[in-house]
Amino acid sequence: MLVQKFGGSSVEDAGKIRQVAEIALSHRQDGRIAIVLSAMKGITDLLLGAAREAESGKASYKDALATVEFRHRQAATELTSGPTRLALEAHLDQYLKDLRDLLHGVELVKECSKRTLDLVAGFGERLSCLLMASHLTGRGEEAHFIDASKNFILTNDNHGEAEVDFEATYAAVEARLRPLQGVMVITGFVASTPEGRPTTLGRNGSDYTASLVGAAIRAEAVEIWKDVDGVLTADPRFVKGTIVLDEISMEEAMELSYFGAKVIHPSTMMPLLERGISLRIKNTLNPAVKGTLIRQNPTPHTNDITGIASISAAALINIEGSGMIGIPGFASRVFGALARVKVNVIMISQASSEHSICIVCRETEAQTALVALRAELAIEHKQKKLKDCELLTGLEIIAVIGENMRGRPGITGRLFSSLGDAKVNVLAIAQGSSERNISFVIESKDREKALNTVHAAFIGPKAAGQGAKK
Repeated sequence: MLVQKFGGSSVEDAGKIRQVAEIALSHRQDGRIAIVLSAMKGITDLLLGAAREAESGKASYKDALATVEFRHRQAATELTSGPTRLALEAHLDQYLKDLRDLLHGVELVKECSKRTLDLVAGFGERLSCLLMASHLTGRGEEAHFIDASKNFILTNDNHGEAEVDFEATYAAVEARLRPLQGVMVITGFVASTPEGRPTTLGRNGSDYTASLVGAAIRAEAVEIWKDVDGVLTADPRFVKGTIVLDEISMEEAMELSYFGAKVIHPSTMMPLLERGISLRIKNTLNPAVKGTLIRQNPTPHTNDITGIASISAAALINIEGSGMIGIPGFASRVFGALARVKVNVIMISQASSEHSICIVCRETEAQTALVALRAELAIEHKQKKLKDCELLTGLEIIAVIGENMRGRPGITGRLFSSLGDAKVNVLAIAQGSSERNISFVIESKDREKALNTVHAAFIGPKAAGQGAKK
């Protein structure tokens, strides 16, 4: 069976929902298909905003609620008729009443816990799936509305970004879907604890839901339908001449995603990677385009690199001095101090002399990291064994990624030679032992120059004929 996931822009109104229905029905295998839906575009933000306003005691949350109701009732009117519409309206009435009561309760107590916020946030997916299932039923199709927060996707109680219990989830999903025929319409993003308390899966949670469903039923493939033609070689907002990648490896996709490519989230790919299931990125607005296939053993290509990604608003903290040379456990102290204050380290670079180490994190966490490191290293600084930690902000991390970089002499030389010719100053460099990723830090003002320079050197017309041969 095939699993398809459609994002918010793909189901933002009645017309888009009809288009998604056509795509899903045309891809049925033996009469069966599973589709995972996000909330209508903008609805989750409206719901979260309404919860915050209700918590503050502001009656304006009712305006957001009215918008949510209007959009879904309008879509219901366009998508259904007769008895199907009456049944749909009854379900909408109940869901919207539950949502109003929930937000009114938040307004009264002026408190919205993470648990309550999860419950509020999940209404968008439930409403969009209800519309889709009703539309399909009205067309005479066998459709099953499956709420993933009802003993389907099972997690711990870390509300806001719950961690999945894979074994329990796979068993629940497989048991629920095995006997069904027709179209299974599944809510993305939402889940529950074993006790039935609603949770959510965090950023890109609907993609993750599709991945978990695909892994559970050992699907032939999982397709993520978005509003782009596939995975691009770089961000087209900043780079000229980007192209859609036909095929890439799971590892390349995860590297690109981690370093800012927003087409797919790394966690989405892990369940599929473990079970050898391929993932395809497709465009709802341009379904004829084949998109990008992400799989374990992609067809080889001739470019030395696969793509370029970047992370903006980064900060670098430099620790320097003789007090760390040859001292076992020094790095452990540094990372332990950052872990205690929940700072995520994106990149590290250390000189072989052990005289300096630099930590790169997001700018929003920089001051927290700096305070923690100064406290941890206060004795060494007082004894003049270390200089005061130096903080640089306004930086960009750029990652050059590709399987063909492995074992290829000269890649690093070409990379930094091209940057030097473009007068781009590199502040720090890191390369993983897999040789699949070379990352470097520059000033944010040089972002577009650096991205275009590297893209032209390795992927653009100037790079033709220089690629790896396989």
